[in-house]
Amino acid sequence: MKYKSLFLIIILTVFNCKNETKKQVLEGINGKLLPLKYAKGFSVEDYGTYKILEIKNPWPKAESVFKYILINKENAAKTTFSTDAYDGIIIKPIQKIVVTSTTHIPALELLNVEQTLVGFPGIDYISSEKTRHRIENGLIRELGKNEGINTEVLLELKPDVVIGFGVDGKSRTFETIKKSGIPVIFNGDWVEESPLAKAEWIKFFGVLFNKEKEADSIFNTIENNYLEAKKLAKNTKNQPTILSGAMHNDVWFLPNGTSTEAQLFKDANINYLWSDSEGTGSLSLNFETVFSKAKNADIWFSPSNYVNKEALKNGNKNHALFKAFQNNSIYSSINTTGKSGGILYFELGTTRPDLVLKDLIKICHPELLKNYDLYFFKPLD
Repeated sequence: MKYKSLFLIIILTVFNCKNETKKQVLEGINGKLLPLKYAKGFSVEDYGTYKILEIKNPWPKAESVFKYILINKENAAKTTFSTDAYDGIIIKPIQKIVVTSTTHIPALELLNVEQTLVGFPGIDYISSEKTRHRIENGLIRELGKNEGINTEVLLELKPDVVIGFGVDGKSRTFETIKKSGIPVIFNGDWVEESPLAKAEWIKFFGVLFNKEKEADSIFNTIENNYLEAKKLAKNTKNQPTILSGAMHNDVWFLPNGTSTEAQLFKDANINYLWSDSEGTGSLSLNFETVFSKAKNADIWFSPSNYVNKEALKNGNKNHALFKAFQNNSIYSSINTTGKSGGILYFELGTTRPDLVLKDLIKICHPELLKNYDLYFFKPLD
C-alpha cells in the first residue's frame, strides 16, 4: 500500500510538471480587450502570455473572421495551440516584415520600426524620405506588383509576417505565402467608415511590435488635432460649395455622401454638393447631372489624376465650363510627390487625417489657420 501511494504521488507529480511546461491555450477565457474608439475592423485580446488578434472586415462584405495568435518565442515553446482555430501564429518580436500598401509605411515610421521592412511591391510608390533612403541603400527589396508579388524573392527574404491588402480575399499569391509557413494578415484600414477609424489602425501595428503605448499616444495626438480643427471650422458661417472628381470615358466619378472624403468635407464645414447621397464606393454620374448641380461650385477638389488645368481640359473639354475652373479654384494632391513619384496623400493621408482636414480648412476658410501651410493639396496650375 505504501508503494502504491508513492507510485501515485510520482505519477501526479510528473503529470503536473508536464502541465507546467506545456500549457494549452484555452478557448472561452476572456482576455483584456485593447481599447478602440473608432476602428471596427480589428480587435485584440490580451491573455498575458499571448494575444489574440481578430481581423473582422478586411474587405467589403467579408464573411470570414481571421484570428491570429501573437506570442513571444519563450511562451510559444511552453504553449500548444489548436492550429485549426487560428489563421496564423506570429512570433514576436517581429524582426522582418513585408507590407503591401503605402498606407502601412507611416505607421512603421511613427513607431520607429521602419528598419524591419525588408520588401514591398512597387517601391517607386513610396514617398517617405526616410524609407526611400533605406530603399536606395538596398535594404528594401522590390517585390513586383501587389496583384502579382514575386513570391520567390519574398520567400528568400523570410519575413516573420506579411501584411496583405485584398479586395475580395482571392489571392493565389497570399495562399502560396501562407502554405510556405509565413503568416499573412489582411489589413482592412481602407474599409473603415471614418477618417479617425482608419487612422486608429496604427494600434494594429503597435500590437504587432509590442508598442501599444506608443501607438495609443500617437493616435491620441492625431485625434486631438483633428477634433480641434473640426471645432475651429464649426464656428465659421461661410460654407463654400464643393465639387470633386472628374470625367473618365463619359463617366464622372466622385465621392458619395457616406464616404470618408465626404465626412472630411463635412468636418471642414463646407458644402459638398453630394453630401446627401448614400451607398458604397464612389458615385458614377454623367456630365449633364454634374454640371447642372455644380457649374457654379466655389471650389473643385481632387480632379482625378490630372496634373494641371491644361491636362484637365484636354481630358474633357467640358471641364473648362465650370466656374471653379475659370476662377482657378481647383486643388489637387496629385502633385505632392516623393522622389520617385509616389503621391504623398495616398501614403500618409490615411494615418494623418488631421493634416488632410487642416488643408481643407485652410483652402475653404482662409481666415482660419493663418500660420498653417498646405501639406497635401496645392492649387492646380
